Amino acid sequence: MKSFLLIGLGRFGRHLAMQLNAQGHQVMAVDDDEEKVNAVLNVVTNAQIGDSTNGEFLQELGVGNYDVCIVAISDNFQSSLETTSLLKELGAKKVVSRAERDVQAKFLLRNGADEVLYPEKQLAKWAAVRYGSDHLLDYIELDADNAIVEVEVPTEWAGKTVGEIDVRRIHNINLLAVKREGAIDAQITPYTVLPKDGTLLALGEYRALKKCFRT
Repeated sequence: MKSFLLIGLGRFGRHLAMQLNAQGHQVMAVDDDEEKVNAVLNVVTNAQIGDSTNGEFLQELGVGNYDVCIVAISDNFQSSLETTSLLKELGAKKVVSRAERDVQAKFLLRNGADEVLYPEKQLAKWAAVRYGSDHLLDYIELDADNAIVEVEVPTEWAGKTVGEIDVRRIHNINLLAVKREGAIDAQITPYTVLPKDGTLLALGEYRALKKCFRT
């Protein structure tokens, strides 16, 4: 369990608060809009109404005590930038800030952000990959070259063992798990039989994954 200071409770911030709460983390939520703060009271550990560009207000929150400080302000980049800078000045351990454009990311990184989030850009890329492929059900980008994908078991693999298809030697891809009816079996061995009605979680380079599964 981690402790989070979440600043900015627009749609993204609100959904993030809900997800963090669902995972059992402690969340202090902050926004200058009372209505937005009230809307998340049932899914956060605590909440405050206040101006995050006010150094005294942030200092009273004890920003250095949180594992991660997330700046999710979306409608005022100047406030986002000032808040990011103040958090770092006040001793925040890790600052993650939201950006909508590359130029915003550059300014945020120069002014205290340790990492930058691109919710719309990241979702758009995921959607393009997911719905641009016939057999791809999900994917997680690891870096510019590698990913984990969930794909349907190819018809020609069904009923065969992992050892028989020898995908690691042929395509340099690692099979991480087999998923069937919502249950995941991560105990993959050369003797694991691939089900006709299941899916696979596979790790590898984009080019190798694309070639192997024809996505």
